[in-house]
Amino acid sequence: MAARSVHVPLLLLLLSLWSLQASAESSEGQLLCLCDSPKCLQEQCRGTRCFSSVRVGSGGVVFERGCLEGPKKTRLHCATAPSSHQAISCCARHLCNGNTTRGAVMALLPSAPQGEPVGYGAGALALLALGPVAALALLSAAAALICGRLHRGHLRRLQEFDAEQGAVDGLIGSNVQGDGTLADLLDHSCTSGSGSGLPFLVQRTVARQISLMECVGKGRYGEVWRGQWQGENVAVKIFSSRDEKSWFRETEIYNTVLLRHENILGFTASDMTSRNSSTQLWLITHYHENGSLYDYLQRAAVETREGLAMAASAASGLVHLHTEIVGAEGKPAIAHRDLKSKNILVTKELRCCIADLGLAVTHSQADNLLDVGNNPKVGTKRYMAPEVLDESLHTECFDAFKRVDIWAFGLVLWEIARRSYSNGIVEEYKPPFYDQVPNDPSFEDMRKVVCVEQQRPFIPNRWFSDPTLSALVKLMKECWYQNPSARLTALRVKKTLDKIHSGLDKVKDS
Repeated sequence: MAARSVHVPLLLLLLSLWSLQASAESSEGQLLCLCDSPKCLQEQCRGTRCFSSVRVGSGGVVFERGCLEGPKKTRLHCATAPSSHQAISCCARHLCNGNTTRGAVMALLPSAPQGEPVGYGAGALALLALGPVAALALLSAAAALICGRLHRGHLRRLQEFDAEQGAVDGLIGSNVQGDGTLADLLDHSCTSGSGSGLPFLVQRTVARQISLMECVGKGRYGEVWRGQWQGENVAVKIFSSRDEKSWFRETEIYNTVLLRHENILGFTASDMTSRNSSTQLWLITHYHENGSLYDYLQRAAVETREGLAMAASAASGLVHLHTEIVGAEGKPAIAHRDLKSKNILVTKELRCCIADLGLAVTHSQADNLLDVGNNPKVGTKRYMAPEVLDESLHTECFDAFKRVDIWAFGLVLWEIARRSYSNGIVEEYKPPFYDQVPNDPSFEDMRKVVCVEQQRPFIPNRWFSDPTLSALVKLMKECWYQNPSARLTALRVKKTLDKIHSGLDKVKDS
């Protein structure tokens, strides 16, 4: 009886928290909030949720008030746990942040700086802090029990799906490379609403324990660093603040249910952190020392069998992305939209995994919902399909986006083939259309070559005298049809590569 009486207040508190979130998200930017920040143009603003925040830096404590717009931004900021140098308090009533003092928000910090005024009594603050924590602990325990059953159900449904669809081996592959603490966490984690990566609060814990060791790459989004977490290497992709939409979209895609696959870059955590008085957006993934396929092919040529295995593994990842897994906890179909050799990584086993999902599009048959995200950026011009270049792409049709991926995958096959030995001969690495457009081609350069002149990458004569490379040429051309509907599906590409590989095995055995 006593245990039951303890649970009732906790459940009531939990229900009130849910009610507060629902009412705030349904208001669709109608809340009037006090705005006290250098960014404020007026003393009041309107948003989905009001907030008060503090940031502790070398210049002292910065206290701000304002509003958050949109449910995604609200969830992102209001669910952020306080750190030693920043905290945020959200509320969902008109001008409710006007009653929140700097001391009250400072009290949310794990260790408030000495000498700061605190607006509430210690007892009240303890109740304020421990109440939600107790409720979350109760909810987490229940979720852990439910999640184990759901996870087993997911795998069972995936196996049934493979049997029915004749999907390729490895669709379920969710093994994490290597042993260790991080791998164990990933293997046994049950992510709230994800199934790919660590639970949200654990993500933040991991992110704050990472040491950045060396910068290993730069791009239009920012930088990639090799980091270390408890002795293990991880990759830390640091987005510039102006590219927040790409970071948010990639985080959103990586947290998709059942996305984890051996040929999709392994996602560990995502975090918004503050360093050197500036906000940094981190995406933490598995680290592959061989770098991208683009980097690897510039450094080394490969035997035909190796090149074929690389291509087949990349195709397997694309199949998993493109495939929708139907069910209550299923996975939407995903189109990459920026597939290229720089966005494919090479593992230590010389297999490939697809990365950089910041421009991805998702589709679910149940509600026929096409989610293109909120990122205005487009893919890489050199890899753009004809229908993208001549602006005839049917953007309301999800299959159209998948066919764009197939065009780009055909170009990746061409890059691998150039660096594959046959009779001891191999070409130096060159990007697609290297001899037809400038180093940094414009949209118009590519449109002229691909759409008007309908040119394709140059095929050396020696490829036709090698049975494997000759078969790859045929496959490439079936990915490069001007008419998108005539191109192969990702599953057909993968099966064709498997067939070419089995042909190699027969020749070897004979």
